Amino acid sequence: MIIDLPSTTTSQLNKKLVEIRERGGAVALGRVLTLVIAAEDDEQLEDAIDAANEASREHPSRVIVVAKGTRSAAPRIDGQIRVGGDAGASDVIVLRLYGPLANQGRSAVVPLLLPDTPTVTWWPGKGPKAPAQDQLGQLAQRRITDAAAENNPIRALRTRSKNYAAGDTDLAWTRLTNWRAQLVAALDLPPYEPITSASVTGEADSPSTELLAGWLAEYLNVPVKRVKTTAAQGIVAVRLDRPSGPIELRRPDGKTGTLIQPGQPTRRVDLHRRDNRDCLIEELRKLDPDEVYEAALRGLTKLSSGRKPTQRSKRGGAAAANGQEPAAESTATKEPEA
Repeated sequence: MIIDLPSTTTSQLNKKLVEIRERGGAVALGRVLTLVIAAEDDEQLEDAIDAANEASREHPSRVIVVAKGTRSAAPRIDGQIRVGGDAGASDVIVLRLYGPLANQGRSAVVPLLLPDTPTVTWWPGKGPKAPAQDQLGQLAQRRITDAAAENNPIRALRTRSKNYAAGDTDLAWTRLTNWRAQLVAALDLPPYEPITSASVTGEADSPSTELLAGWLAEYLNVPVKRVKTTAAQGIVAVRLDRPSGPIELRRPDGKTGTLIQPGQPTRRVDLHRRDNRDCLIEELRKLDPDEVYEAALRGLTKLSSGRKPTQRSKRGGAAAANGQEPAAESTATKEPEA
């Protein structure tokens, strides 16, 4: 059920929620958090709401969508309440803010927050340089950005690393969960030798590739080369060098990875690209500060760089990577890759 309330106020929205609850019980009270979505009022807004609805089936929540409309319009709030089949296991409140109110999202959100529950703020598109200092970020225990949605993902990632505060995280990091799990599992197999160096190959503007390299640099404490390629999308390969031979995890097609290591059979592993719904569900499971993500950001300063030829080599991994870092990064908007 969708109820539109044009030119409304937060007080009227709250009254309508109470009325719906008393009349039909459509809005349950068992919420574990409030999820605030900060976005532009554009064609991507519904995708973010759909992802939040799916996440709410595991994490029942109140979803408050702050959609910034035309700045030159007259000041007003167009409200919308979604319950039942249109809201997953949550109640969704969409606030479309116009004119000067577009920059007053905090004032509109505060009266609608659930009492005595944590708040999470998510920017599915372009986010602030310092999430913890943003007016909506200040309301939240966790702040979720997505560097892959920025015009310049690498620059956005490095800017946020300088402004990191406990509680910050990024979906570019969450998309690495399967990669990190496979690499850690490979190190648990014999021979148990130290890693001497590593390289991570991926697109020049892939923030997930950057974070994976930073994570390895911080935790392995060895030289890590970040190799840039145009041969495939997202992360392409990881190589961990050891005295007896390298561990190589390659994914040229964006779906299935191949794990190669001395003394072990070659294995094929699932490394499909994760969508926003899956990543959001994972992030909402833990509301404490993500110390591993913080460490990966620190590791970004330890990386060296190189460039791989555009044609794919027969071996495919980072072994053939060499050359210099390109002068500039791509600024084209693209789909998130990991």
